[in-house]
Amino acid sequence: MAFAASSSSSLSFPLQKSCRAYPPTGILYGLPFTSRLRSPIRQIIRMSATQAERPGLSFESLPIKPPSHPTYDLAGVIKSALAEDAGDRGDVTCLATIPPDMEVEAHFLAKENGIVAGIALAEMVFYEVDPTLKVEWSQKDGDSIHKGLQFGKVYGNSDSYAGRAHSIVIAERVVLNFMQRMSGVATLTRAMADLASPACILETRKTAPGLRLVDKWAVLIGGGKNHRMGLFDMVMIKDNHISIAGGITNALESVDLYLQQRNLQMEVEVETRTIEEVNQVLDYASRTKTSLTRIMLDNMVVPLSNGDVDVSMLEQAVNLIKRRFETEASGNVTLETVHKIGQTGVDYISSGALTHSVKALDISLKIDTELALQVGRRTKRA
Repeated sequence: MAFAASSSSSLSFPLQKSCRAYPPTGILYGLPFTSRLRSPIRQIIRMSATQAERPGLSFESLPIKPPSHPTYDLAGVIKSALAEDAGDRGDVTCLATIPPDMEVEAHFLAKENGIVAGIALAEMVFYEVDPTLKVEWSQKDGDSIHKGLQFGKVYGNSDSYAGRAHSIVIAERVVLNFMQRMSGVATLTRAMADLASPACILETRKTAPGLRLVDKWAVLIGGGKNHRMGLFDMVMIKDNHISIAGGITNALESVDLYLQQRNLQMEVEVETRTIEEVNQVLDYASRTKTSLTRIMLDNMVVPLSNGDVDVSMLEQAVNLIKRRFETEASGNVTLETVHKIGQTGVDYISSGALTHSVKALDISLKIDTELALQVGRRTKRA
């Protein structure tokens, strides 16, 4: 099959040293010790906000860059995923069955239709396992793939050291775990985003623990936008804050005072659950200089017994706000309801389901692609 111009190891970055040494067995991730040419001092990337790069390359070259986070350790997440697979012995099946000098080529195969995501992250995993592996793709993050499509391959150079088969098989499951989850998130996001227009679709903080940046990156790849990354980058006054503060007006006053005293500038969102609360927010804003930027309209989409939804309360709230602030609808957002919600004039629609209820997209990495396609056709998955 034909592939686009090679993006071979296009996310290979020089890394910073850490104190992690090879396991006592002399095996890391199940590779023969002699096939690991890098120093036994392991290395780590800390992707603080914007980039980690090798000479001439950075995240700026990616079609869809990961979101920014000041402390998230993406390389550490990759290393942990590989380490939990390798344990203290490495891949005993690879060591037992695959000759150390075996060279192979493996192909990525789509087993269902969707939006592919995680290509850039896959290259980072391959690089971590074996920095001389080459990866080529016919698609890029955010592209559509269809059942039966071979859309990428990974291989080694014949003029470099052996161990390619070991490297590819060891990286396979971690690569696919990331890609399948991210592609599932991206696929649902694309469907929601298309239906929600002209409103923008957002995810929430309901992400898998430890995968916050990965999940939110997949939302961007799918065509959505990111809500706040965490507790640090946006003030979001929710129901519990309001209850503890003694009311929505008290909560807003406290936030404005806090930001003023610390000379902080950041977005502020407040959750409202009733028309009365919306009016309280608007009354406060009419007589006070406030940092408020967005009003969340929570559970103002009311499910009906016939499966439809009543959006009249949401429309009433949007009309009251009159674009003085951004508006965000949340609650009862599904593929069946999101289009109707998007037609109310609301700016944003947030859905926790994008990341907390993700269905992985079925993707495989196969060395014998002909046999894989035969089996796929037999099981209606290719």
